[in-house]
Amino acid sequence: MPPRANDEIRFLGTAGARFVMITQFRSSAGTVLSLKGTNILIDPGPGTLVRFATARPKLNPAKLHGIILTHKHLDHSNDVNVMIEAMTEGGFRHRGTLICPRDAIANGGEAVVLDYYKKLLDRIEVMSEGGVYSVGNLEINTPKRHIHGVETYGLNIRVRESGAKTIVSFISDTLYFPGLEDYYDGQVLVMNVAMYKRREGVEHLCVEDAIRIIERRRPKVAILTHFGMTMLRNKPWEIAQRISEETGVEVVAAHDGMKFDLGRF
Repeated sequence: MPPRANDEIRFLGTAGARFVMITQFRSSAGTVLSLKGTNILIDPGPGTLVRFATARPKLNPAKLHGIILTHKHLDHSNDVNVMIEAMTEGGFRHRGTLICPRDAIANGGEAVVLDYYKKLLDRIEVMSEGGVYSVGNLEINTPKRHIHGVETYGLNIRVRESGAKTIVSFISDTLYFPGLEDYYDGQVLVMNVAMYKRREGVEHLCVEDAIRIIERRRPKVAILTHFGMTMLRNKPWEIAQRISEETGVEVVAAHDGMKFDLGRF
């Protein structure tokens, strides 16, 4: 069977943690998942709209069906309002779904999604542990709340068909905890690995955590992204190659603008 057209993950940005974001050593734009005719933007950090406009070929935000925030930290949510406006063509077409934690939209001065932009959407789905949501032809599951500074969830994404397997899982920002890998069964496993080595008090994954998850989960492909400075200094592509040799699992280090074909899954 030939690959399905445009079934891909496009990494507009691969920056993780504040110093890579503010220096833009790597872009902090979001990730676009296109699968089965459904287009979803995940974690639109600073620069996402610019990356849409400058991509080759150019990306059209009006073709998005939904936006997901795994959590409200700035490097994941800064461009959410402007991307809602772009998705709804300046607010003239009320459309699209936003899936996000409650604290991203809650009243009381801490919300990152402004009230005006909430009104431009067809739906807002509030994440919860074990939640299941639909966007177009896709089903999104948020299996477990992560250990992070704000309410945070990872994603399992599958086609809305009876008995369909999880095609892509995203492990967003979190401190590693026993059993984390048990919640993510995607054939492609995308992991935010911000740190080269674990640092006390920092709630992010490190390389050692990534190896543990890959060895126990054994996806068909693991993709590392969301790199902090220590990861960039230690060359993520070399880290990925080493993990692949150690585990026997195909491991890829994402780079800005990278497209990963999902047609074989």
